[in-house]
Amino acid sequence: MTATVNISSQDDWQRILGSSTIVVADFYADWCGPCKMMAPTFESLSTKFSKPGKITFCKVNVDNQQSVASAHGVKAMPTFLIFKNGSVIETIEGGSPPALSSAVEKAVKLAGTTIPGAVFKTPGRTLGGSGPALGRSPGGGRSLGGRPWRLDSFKIFNAILTFFGLYLVSLFSFDPYKAAEKSDFNVHKPRQPTAPARGPAGGQKAGGSPGQRPTNGVKTLADLGGS
Repeated sequence: MTATVNISSQDDWQRILGSSTIVVADFYADWCGPCKMMAPTFESLSTKFSKPGKITFCKVNVDNQQSVASAHGVKAMPTFLIFKNGSVIETIEGGSPPALSSAVEKAVKLAGTTIPGAVFKTPGRTLGGSGPALGRSPGGGRSLGGRPWRLDSFKIFNAILTFFGLYLVSLFSFDPYKAAEKSDFNVHKPRQPTAPARGPAGGQKAGGSPGQRPTNGVKTLADLGGS
């Protein structure tokens, strides 16, 4: 469905001029070759920019509406006149699609209408948009680098037990530093591997493992975790 208005009378023409901020008029003739060549460009611009009561595209047949053509001094075909508030602001004569398109776009801006497709192309950032994102943990937490937070309960309890073990050993010793250093709770204390336990037939006892650390009867959670 075309948005172009075909002017059928002088009254029709005056009504259009008085009801639209911008009027783009194509004065043409059926026998005019350049007029036919420019028709697709005019229709395309009309479809793209027409806005009821604001921007109107009209076609005026100079043979049928001689009074209208004469009132605006039209002598060549095609002639395109652009009106703002009833006054001519631009005249384009002949078949030049770029000249017509440029003139129409300027008029559209004067009407305060945004040109379709004239948007910023530069990349930017939006709320909730793409870009480097923080990773999410299974519980909904975030961590840098996209890696989820993981709390290791074993390590936490082992650290607490080690701390209190060293504290108690130091508390009841005459030389707290030496006692803490030699304590089995000291994770930095060198531990010597022991030979695997042997069963009656000289085989390895079930549950025994080479390199098992001596505990002297005391096991930390670190020992339990490694077993």
